[in-house]
Amino acid sequence: MTQHIDSGSGLDAAAPSAAPTAAPPTAAPQAAQRLTPRARLVLVVLCAAQFMIALDFSVLNVALPKLGHDLGMSPSALQWAVTAFALPSGGFLLLLGRAGDLFGRRRLFLSGLAIFGAASLLATFAWNPAVFLAGRALQGVGAAAIVPTGMSILTTTFPEGPQRDRALGINGTLLSVGFTVGTVLGGVLTDMLGWRSTMGLLALFSLVVLPFAPGLIEESRQARRPRLDLPGAATVTAGLLALIYSLSTAADRGFGGADVIATLVAGVLLLVAFVAVEARTAEPLVSLAMLKRRTVAWGNLGGLVTFAMMSTVVFAMTLYLQEVLDLSPLQTGLVFGVQGTAAALSGGFVPRLIGRFGAHRALVGFLLGQGLFVAALLGIGSSDRSVWLVTPAISLACVCNLGGIIAYGLTVTGGIPHDQQGLATGLVTSSQQVGITIGIPLLGVVATTTQDRLSGVHTVLAIDAAVTLVTGVLVAIGLHGSRNTTGAARD
Repeated sequence: MTQHIDSGSGLDAAAPSAAPTAAPPTAAPQAAQRLTPRARLVLVVLCAAQFMIALDFSVLNVALPKLGHDLGMSPSALQWAVTAFALPSGGFLLLLGRAGDLFGRRRLFLSGLAIFGAASLLATFAWNPAVFLAGRALQGVGAAAIVPTGMSILTTTFPEGPQRDRALGINGTLLSVGFTVGTVLGGVLTDMLGWRSTMGLLALFSLVVLPFAPGLIEESRQARRPRLDLPGAATVTAGLLALIYSLSTAADRGFGGADVIATLVAGVLLLVAFVAVEARTAEPLVSLAMLKRRTVAWGNLGGLVTFAMMSTVVFAMTLYLQEVLDLSPLQTGLVFGVQGTAAALSGGFVPRLIGRFGAHRALVGFLLGQGLFVAALLGIGSSDRSVWLVTPAISLACVCNLGGIIAYGLTVTGGIPHDQQGLATGLVTSSQQVGITIGIPLLGVVATTTQDRLSGVHTVLAIDAAVTLVTGVLVAIGLHGSRNTTGAARD
């Protein structure tokens, strides 16, 4: 399979739009949106894998204190339970996304699932910190293979238009819900079964998905296999690793450490070197022409900001609910449970809005909406009654975040040739990972170091809302006049 599954392989063919007497006016759109049972199963497998990775971003957070006590890890060492996963999962995304284009997306996707499952089992039964962190690092490698190849399989399986809109809508909903559910589920599992159950859940997920994937997903790769750009791969991977290490460490210790400053500078310099290498390479890892596409550049900026700013809001509101309003972890989890429910319910109509207005306009609208609902949170105070503002405002901001996730994925991948979809989705998922990684270190430190916690949370929310709103305006200007990828612009 080099392009996408045809009508005999899983997707129903759309009725010809040029034959007005062949069917009622609504027949073509209905046919275009219809998925065969096989296509639905492919979508279930791909989305289940992405949901599993989303869980891994948050399911362990609540369990860290018990994990540290059980394995004898000091509080300062606990950050490595998160960083050990974040480093390879973010650092190797572009490399493994491109490797899938060159050597086979199915092969790399299945390998990633196998590595992730084995690593989760290793972390579940870890008997000391070194074994546990090795398991977490291998989970990150598996995730770096699963996420970009899974996304590129999705975008090449479902043709651009209503089918891809629907598939990315479901995928984006599960991604958003998975991150929230992971926080709630992590607390429940840790209280009932212990911290090891959080890693065991991930192992169970991979063991359920892996047997079904080989029979459903067909192989796809470029017809001509170019050389892998090793200098580009080395500089971008090392640069991302250094950048993610610096920002992850800063979230725990601040930006004053020598290692934080050194790796931050090294990361920036390596990424600059990567751009220089790509400009001189005949077959680059990342085509600079692709990066110059307005849809790729502005779409990824929108995606990075929507992820970074929403993760910061969740972090700041967790501190606010527990340290200002004195809510218990269970009560806090219930508030975020409402947020997750809102995201799940909105998964039915958000893709329709995107289809109606087009991905570009939707991305701008959802960024502005997210910023406005975060700004509404500036009305919170020290009274328990503030929870009645927090719950709807953060839930609606989450709905806008979900819309932004779907819209930016459609914006970036729309119009990209099939043989470059792994690269495009690698850029999409890199924005996702870097966004999740940098948000809390850049703004969360304000909330944790300000003496008056409520004042610190207000400052974080104000900056967060301003950045999101300004980005929405910039994306609107940057995408103005470019071809809208979905919805009304096609009509």
